[in-house]
Amino acid sequence: MSSASTSIVRVICAGVIIGLAASSGYGQSPTLGDVAKKEAERRKAQPPAGKVYTNKDLPASAQKPAPPAAAPETPQAVDPVAAAAAEQRPEEPKPEGPQKDEAWWKTRITQAREELRRNQMFAEALQSRINALTREYANPISGPRRRVVGEQRVEAVNELSRVAQEIERGKAQVAEIEEEARKAGVPPGWLR
Repeated sequence: MSSASTSIVRVICAGVIIGLAASSGYGQSPTLGDVAKKEAERRKAQPPAGKVYTNKDLPASAQKPAPPAAAPETPQAVDPVAAAAAEQRPEEPKPEGPQKDEAWWKTRITQAREELRRNQMFAEALQSRINALTREYANPISGPRRRVVGEQRVEAVNELSRVAQEIERGKAQVAEIEEEARKAGVPPGWLR
């Protein structure tokens, strides 16, 4: 904070303390709404401390990120045969991939996390079903019903095993995306 801001804060605090002390002597304390109204009136009466700059105040060229600086070129010996061959070759088109901006990263990490979350919820549901089938199987039930419950329980356990593998792959995928973003210099806020 600047010294002007600090002194303003001190004056405000002193005014609030004096106001509270004075009002407590009369047996009534001002409500929070009264204090807020007085503070709003005081701010309107006091001129602003300085200009607040926003992106709208900047020229258009300052709002765009600067292009990366080119490395200084060092003179190299030119092979005339290679130069002639290079001039005769048509220029290859550059492959156009997705533009890796904030939206691209957010979409990618959100999809991976959402898939992981769905698999985790499915695993919890499967575990609840397995628990219910286990309780039913342990209770005295007729032979044919017991066989059906046993088969359903085995199927649910196998499905839970498959989903657990999907969860591990999903965790690895999220970690991989986060590591790739870190190496690419992506701001952490893009992955939230």
